[in-house]
Amino acid sequence: MKILIVSDTHGRHDILRKVIFKEKPFDLLLHAGDVEGGEDTIRELTGCECKIVMGNNDYFSDLPAELEFKIDAYKFFICHGHRYGVSMGADRYREEAESRGADYAIFGHTHKPYLAKEGKLTLMNPGSLSYPRQEGRDPSYIIMETDEKGGFHIAIKNF
Repeated sequence: MKILIVSDTHGRHDILRKVIFKEKPFDLLLHAGDVEGGEDTIRELTGCECKIVMGNNDYFSDLPAELEFKIDAYKFFICHGHRYGVSMGADRYREEAESRGADYAIFGHTHKPYLAKEGKLTLMNPGSLSYPRQEGRDPSYIIMETDEKGGFHIAIKNF
């Protein structure tokens, strides 16, 4: 299984289109919020299952604020992160994900890629394709692929 993880596209789909073309085929797209009304366009572009949560700029959206789901034996927890203060650090979000028994926790909001394994929990932020804030300001995303042992290989990629 191959999963494309993005966040903070803010209604700008130019780079997202290129990333989708580059990474296809994939089985699932996870979006950690701030689509700004672009959820239907994103679903059309991918042609696969999409799980999208609401971000702090998704005004009047009916997207869920958080999602919990399983892929095989692994529990995923995804939200934008602003309600957990991720701009000040990921500690509160990590604690929430651990309390829910998550194996993988995905957030956005900071526009900076992040990947850390703490105990059984892997915490990740794909950064932003539209408005990256990390040094170098390269648009970023994450690819998760099933490995030979049934786990996942995770890579932050720049575009």
